[in-house]
Amino acid sequence: MAPAVGIIANPVSARDIRRVVANAANLQITDRANIVLRVLAALRACGVADVLMMPEHGGIGRHVARGLSRAAAHGEAPYPAIHPLPMPVTGTVADTHRAADEMRRAGVAAIVVLGGDGTHRAVVAHCGAVPVAGISTGTNNAFPEHREPTITGLATGLAVTGRVPAHIAFAANKRIDVSLDGRVAEIALVDVALVTERYVGARALWKPDSFRELFVTFADPEVIGMSAIAGLLEPVTRDESGGLMVRLGTAATGVTVLRAPIAPGLMASVGVADWRRMPAGVPFVPEVKAGSIALDGEREIAFSAQDRVSLTLRDDAFRTVNVGGCMQHAAQYRLLTGAPAPVTAEL
Repeated sequence: MAPAVGIIANPVSARDIRRVVANAANLQITDRANIVLRVLAALRACGVADVLMMPEHGGIGRHVARGLSRAAAHGEAPYPAIHPLPMPVTGTVADTHRAADEMRRAGVAAIVVLGGDGTHRAVVAHCGAVPVAGISTGTNNAFPEHREPTITGLATGLAVTGRVPAHIAFAANKRIDVSLDGRVAEIALVDVALVTERYVGARALWKPDSFRELFVTFADPEVIGMSAIAGLLEPVTRDESGGLMVRLGTAATGVTVLRAPIAPGLMASVGVADWRRMPAGVPFVPEVKAGSIALDGEREIAFSAQDRVSLTLRDDAFRTVNVGGCMQHAAQYRLLTGAPAPVTAEL
């Protein structure tokens, strides 16, 4: 049977407080639907005939259906068949969790995700061994690489149809397991920050005075968010083992004052006491005794001095589609020579 691909498009990503305090973008529903249509056209060009899609009430699915209907009315068939998952819609992150789990159970070959770091983390928590192809549509997008969605769709199609060898088509990724009292309570794909504020409230981080400790899977000076702090101190690539741990303080007390882009267009002065490498498989116990834990830029867990908190970085924790590797292989071996050209998809 031809492989099926899953698509999870978050209709409400990029709508947190950073839209108010910074200059974060906010894609409209039609923009998100157009991204899905571009991915669909590329998947079909590679031979993918079926796509499972997460249902939502934001309107993405309706706009996509309109695009499919218009193509059919013109006698064109540039898209795969769309199969909405038969699941209730709550309008919460539970939809993403369930959709990723249902797609895994259905045996999809990959899941294309439209969202920010939080959406991708929610998918990875439930997708198991199914590889993820990320598309940036959130506020802070440190994990999904910025790339034209058509190319992401092409690479995913080439990967799942076996036209690119698996050792090239898919890449291993790191994550951080956050344990409370001996059990893994949450995961992070990019960074875990410990802050002194115990309330969750507005979940997104944007006040650096409360930052105390930072743990990252990779440190890239070209991204924004908490991981930008680590990236501007000592870069760590996505491919190498381990990550980085940074001890923070106020700009007044920190040994080093770093100016970092912690949100789109928002530069902050962050006090840095010291930093060191975070080897894979070694549990780290934070020095902060009480506060809250932010995962990939959003506060999720409050903890007290009675809680036993530890953080462990895992190599080879999940897989992603290696878009660059797939496209380089396609060019080297001319895999798209004679293939149907992707159509222009606009609403």
